[in-house]
Amino acid sequence: MDHYVKMEDGKVMPIQEMLKSIERYNPEHLKVIEAYVEDQAKDNKYDLEANLACLKLYQFNPQMMNLDVTYTILLKSLTNFPHTDFVLCKCLLLPAQMNDDSVKEIVYLSDILEKCDFTLFWSRVQKNPQFFKKITGFSESIRKFVCHVVGITFQSIEKQYLVRLLGDVDDKVLNAWVKKNGWKEEGEYILVAQQEGNIKTKHITEKIDFENLGPLMANCL
Repeated sequence: MDHYVKMEDGKVMPIQEMLKSIERYNPEHLKVIEAYVEDQAKDNKYDLEANLACLKLYQFNPQMMNLDVTYTILLKSLTNFPHTDFVLCKCLLLPAQMNDDSVKEIVYLSDILEKCDFTLFWSRVQKNPQFFKKITGFSESIRKFVCHVVGITFQSIEKQYLVRLLGDVDDKVLNAWVKKNGWKEEGEYILVAQQEGNIKTKHITEKIDFENLGPLMANCL
């Protein structure tokens, strides 16, 4: 997935180097950046800086805006939850992008993920599975976030409830995620963690000088 950009002087440099220079704002490089975005989706890679650069070029050159690439960038940012990548991308959207129905749906999906309403999220995804098919590893990335939330929230969770949170997965997929996270199956429940071990008791000691205490005592008389 190597992408190179040709400069005006004829020199060629990797796209990652170009993004560190003022050349990231050159609209002549937009097609290369867009191709790089699409390859991220195909190869299950992720480069936030390149995606932000693409959206910034759309801001500066609205006539060059591509909605399909916009969808790809926003969907890829969802796969990096709980990081705030989606917020960064959303802040760069043009009114024409924000008013698009598909963009509105992706924004709604982001809101659902922030609320951790995973059953609703999967129901929305299942209504139009082809829309997400181009993002290789999309479902797996979301399930990784689901497991992150489960891991910091539950000590144990009902197996069928976890199945729904993961998108109504079969036993093979469920067992794979349980094993990957080091959880244990106990009957109808999945033992996640002993959360008490993550809670640290903090002892707070306050030191008050007599000089500071004197005026306070005087005011109480």
